Amino acid sequence: MKKYFGTDGIRGRVGIAPIMPEFILKLGWAVGRVLKRQKDKSINVIIGKDTRISGYLFESALEAGLSSAGVNIHLLGPMPTPGIAYLTRTFRADVGIVISASHNPFHDNGIKFFTTEGFKLSDELESQIEQELEKELVMVDSAELGKAARIDDAAGRYIEFCKSTFPTAISLQGLKIVLDCANGATYHVAPHVLQELGAEIIDINSNPDGFNINQQCGSTHPDVMRKIVLAEHADLGIALDGDGDRVLMVDHKGNIIDGDQLLYIIAMQAKKDGSFKGGVVGTEMSNLALEQELAKENIPFIRAKVGDRYVMEALKTRGWCFGGESSGHIVCLNMTSTGDGIVSALQVLAAMIKQQKTLYELASQWQKLPQILKNVRCHNPKVLMQAPKVQEELKKLNEKLGNKARALVRASGTEPLIRVMLEGENINELESLTDEFVAMLKQVHEANQ
Repeated sequence: MKKYFGTDGIRGRVGIAPIMPEFILKLGWAVGRVLKRQKDKSINVIIGKDTRISGYLFESALEAGLSSAGVNIHLLGPMPTPGIAYLTRTFRADVGIVISASHNPFHDNGIKFFTTEGFKLSDELESQIEQELEKELVMVDSAELGKAARIDDAAGRYIEFCKSTFPTAISLQGLKIVLDCANGATYHVAPHVLQELGAEIIDINSNPDGFNINQQCGSTHPDVMRKIVLAEHADLGIALDGDGDRVLMVDHKGNIIDGDQLLYIIAMQAKKDGSFKGGVVGTEMSNLALEQELAKENIPFIRAKVGDRYVMEALKTRGWCFGGESSGHIVCLNMTSTGDGIVSALQVLAAMIKQQKTLYELASQWQKLPQILKNVRCHNPKVLMQAPKVQEELKKLNEKLGNKARALVRASGTEPLIRVMLEGENINELESLTDEFVAMLKQVHEANQ
């Protein structure tokens, strides 16, 4: 059991351990020490961040920690998480570091890592870093301190990469798109990508101030974009999250198109193009109807645990290319090494143009089964989940649902929440059962305080 690393790096509330400057400084030092042990050469690390005000603080702390271990640093400034993964590969950096809490509010922050190949760190490497964190910080001799430099053209490099994933034979001319950048790390990238490919864009939430990232905008609040799509008679809307690894879309009729639907569109277009191989990886949260529709196309489908690292592990183990989550975190391993909201959106747009269909037509080829999802905030989700009363009621709930529906109750890997999801055909029954279970969770939580 790791002490600091969760399913997506280290994340938490700024000012509450471990998301404190002294810890982040030592984290940089620990990473540097592990890298120096592995490679007998000059070590280079790149650092990027999203638009949270605390990013300045933690960027400086990481820089100091890495330098004290004798590691050279290249600073990217605000960059989407998938852009940092891409640049880690192209610069042949030993590690890429992302300062971001993804879709969380501004008062949270975190640290994520990528390997030279642009993938998340292995459990073994994370454990080595944690072991180093327990040691006393001892810096290298002053003659061996790492140097820091800024990469001024990082955004331009990533813009060109994103455009390269869109077929050269077609363009986005004639499409009117509402783009919501969540006041996050894509604010200076995504608009250029779409405009340079020919689209007319209505750009919203692209004015970050350090505090407004994900604030009633982006993929976690797509209704804002939805209203503008309808008001402006746009062809569609694209909503990214704060660090750019998630995307949701809205069709011209105002329907929100989630990650399950987008993943289906991308996989089916790859099949039409003859580039599809293997199967598709979803998660425990993926809609049952997605699995059923892929089965009709003779496409294998498996479920991984919730979290992009588990989707990625399943894809790499099987040699497959396409996977994703309902939340809009979609992986196209034939193009990049991690979930990329801009790249995923471009593949959907390419499918629209190639098939000469609207997003509404592509997404309405099948209907999702109703899902009810509610969150219960608590101090220790894993402990609450193991409470005897909770386990007893969960067993009863599954017995009630039988084979006609399913329930998934789990502790969030990124927030202090228990997520309760019920799925089936009878929406009224699902809502009633969900409310009952949520009320029970709250009662057990309060009784244990």
